[in-house]
Amino acid sequence: MGIVFRKETFRDDFSFRNSPANIRRFPFPFDRDAYMYAVNIEAHTNGRPGTVFENGIDVDEHYVSEMQDRALVLAEDPLRCQSLPHMELAGWDLLELLMEQQAGGYPEHFELHREGLNWRWINRPLGIDDRFVFGDVSTLPYGPMEYITRQSQGDFCLLDQRDDNLWMDAGIVTTQADWSLDFDIGMNFMEWHAPVPRAHEMGVFDRALKFMLNLRHGQPMRRFNWTMTINPRLDTSPENYHKWGPERTTVTTENVGDKVHLRVELQSFWRLPRSNAVVFPIRCYLLKLDELVTVPKWARRMHRVLRDLPQDLVDYKGMTRWRPLAIDYLAAFDDGAPTSPGFWPD
Repeated sequence: MGIVFRKETFRDDFSFRNSPANIRRFPFPFDRDAYMYAVNIEAHTNGRPGTVFENGIDVDEHYVSEMQDRALVLAEDPLRCQSLPHMELAGWDLLELLMEQQAGGYPEHFELHREGLNWRWINRPLGIDDRFVFGDVSTLPYGPMEYITRQSQGDFCLLDQRDDNLWMDAGIVTTQADWSLDFDIGMNFMEWHAPVPRAHEMGVFDRALKFMLNLRHGQPMRRFNWTMTINPRLDTSPENYHKWGPERTTVTTENVGDKVHLRVELQSFWRLPRSNAVVFPIRCYLLKLDELVTVPKWARRMHRVLRDLPQDLVDYKGMTRWRPLAIDYLAAFDDGAPTSPGFWPD
């Protein structure tokens, strides 16, 4: 049985919801009752069925609606997709990777057929059936990176490796947590991570860069990142701060469970074969507190993590104004019982 895709919005009336099954597969990012920065990188191997790790590139019930929201963002702001001229080969690498992963993981929804350089791509959820010549951009309606990432959940950054560093020289970014591709394009790894507190002093980025420079083709890696968002808004970009920033003032005791969302990024890293670039997919998952507390272990742990979070991280993640309301809400679901190790529900 294929995925049943939801019809929902990530703006205006915010009709986004998770089904009970999708709540259980949410990538809850805390494996203990406290949080602090760490490199936390592990092999991105296929994991247990029914989880976001089942396939290398995850497709879920929000796929169609997320692609519709991406098209709206790009129509409003084309600079959310940029590629410097030397990155076209990396774009073809990325197209191949995403088509292979989606067709291999979800054959009921996607098909890829190849005869030499003549390729046929079928995307049933979006009603696409295209034939093109691999490597010939004139046979696609967009450049290769934009073509396939308009059909793939999550943001994608293409990183060129040179001078013992990684440079963000291409990407499509429409679901980001308050950072801008248009601002960061052309920056190196340390430059675009410069605003993050504590992590530089802890050496987190030095170790992460060294690790990523030695990433091998065929051995992708992954890590989690997280923050919290008011309303299920995918596009929380600096360019649109005037839309989502004021929403932080709308949280009340009555609506905190509905409005406050845990926002988790499943970040993976793949070495690309022809260009030697690294692709950095950043897949965003949203879960409102009302949905989170249906899993008792996560409710207890979320309360303890949020309660004990250092103040500079609270400020950096933009939680200062409404965090006390969220802690009070979650406290009602924390009976003080110990939680089991690991991410998974009991």
